[in-house]
Amino acid sequence: MSISPDDAAEVVEEIVTDAAEPPRERLLIALDVDGTILLEDETYSPGVVEAVADAQRAGHEVMLATGRSWESTRHILEQLALNPEYVVCSNGAVILKRTGSGESPTYERFHTEQFDATEVLTLLRDHLPSARYMVELPSGRRLFTHHMDDWSLSQADRVAFEELSAHPVSRVVVVSEENTDEDFVDLVSRIGLNKVSYAVGWSAWLDIAPQGVDKATGLELVRTWLDIAAESVVVIGDGRNDIGMFRWARAHGGRAIAMAQGPDEVRSEASELTASVTEGGVTAVLKAL
Repeated sequence: MSISPDDAAEVVEEIVTDAAEPPRERLLIALDVDGTILLEDETYSPGVVEAVADAQRAGHEVMLATGRSWESTRHILEQLALNPEYVVCSNGAVILKRTGSGESPTYERFHTEQFDATEVLTLLRDHLPSARYMVELPSGRRLFTHHMDDWSLSQADRVAFEELSAHPVSRVVVVSEENTDEDFVDLVSRIGLNKVSYAVGWSAWLDIAPQGVDKATGLELVRTWLDIAAESVVVIGDGRNDIGMFRWARAHGGRAIAMAQGPDEVRSEASELTASVTEGGVTAVLKAL
């Protein structure tokens, strides 16, 4: 088959152009959930669903790194049509791995951390006797003392306080409607929680994990398993439980992006700021990649 000189020139030009374009860097993009992709009323930040889809199509590994348990995270993956290889839940204490393929992949608990919560529960109850307590077991089952508004209690059982520490746990959650987040920050500094990791939520709740465990430790495991360069990490969040992953990303040359509405101490740990969740901050970041 013969080809004209003009056609041959066009083919050669296309080959040269394609070869001159460097391959797009594959990024590991870890998104916090509440206050980052979700508003307080559980609706999605403007444009984020489409922006996540575009980032996935571009070949990036987009995943969630959340303080939520798996039970309250799985439906978010479905609504985002997101199917990452791993999901970091419970502030890094639990990592899920994808086991199925297709539009509705399944996930299994792949890595869990645990600790004996007896001492910390006793200490907290002495100072917060009227608070509501919940623990998450390594199996995913959760135990709680009283109903908690705004918390999913599926796969959870109500028990006496003493039963919370009957077995090792992956996390402890404390909710006190009588206290503010500033009260919790002050309480933690006064009583000392030296054998655990903790994060104070944007509302009156305290999240406690095994010592040295946070979103950063979970994401570092994921990054290693996926063999993605440390400098190719992008993390986005808005809360105090995101500070660890901000520091981790920055320390290794990655990007740590805080939402505009986050507390001062959170924004100061980021390398960049984006717009608030109501203004589509995550969408702006993803579209600029």
